[in-house]
Amino acid sequence: MVNLSINSEKLRKKHEVMHLLNYIWSFLILISVICSVALGNTQNLSTAFVDSAADAIQLLLTLAGIICLWSGLMKIAERSRLNALAARLFAPLLRPLFPKLDKNSTAFEAISMNISANLLGLGNTATPLGLKAMKELHKLNGRSEMASDEMVVFVVMNTASLQLMPTTLGVLRSTYGSSAPFEILVPVWISSACALTVALIISITGNRISR
Repeated sequence: MVNLSINSEKLRKKHEVMHLLNYIWSFLILISVICSVALGNTQNLSTAFVDSAADAIQLLLTLAGIICLWSGLMKIAERSRLNALAARLFAPLLRPLFPKLDKNSTAFEAISMNISANLLGLGNTATPLGLKAMKELHKLNGRSEMASDEMVVFVVMNTASLQLMPTTLGVLRSTYGSSAPFEILVPVWISSACALTVALIISITGNRISR
């Protein structure tokens, strides 16, 4: 009964957040329509509605192709045990960040695969791998309501990820007419490396202070 009550409370909170987001988006749309009518731009509003819907579908199909491709490759890597190889390759870098994790554990392998996907700029493909890693870390944390140090560091690494090949961004730039979609490589390397470094310093420092 206790577990059911906890799960019901979590579900209720999730629904409240979703309702809040729906209210926010509805409010923004309503304000946009009112401003458009007040300023006499109803024609532009109608055009924007139609064009935005078409652009959304085109963008969805474009991203769906690249996500399906790399998701399939990641699944093949998992079935062929390449995730274990990735864990061994990333072990020297990850061990100082996750000293309590066994490098042969499922959590460590999932973190390694997530980092591999992020390095290739496959944010959407990295999401299910990140969820799997977080699920395993949650198990190791005794399913506690308070995040462990490893969970905090992993969330930071997944959010401020280092990207060596921003594949998704390159595909989007190419779709919208860029003649050199990957000319942004150096700025992406610099910005993502700086963001990751600062985020890790803050998270690790925060974990030590909280102890």
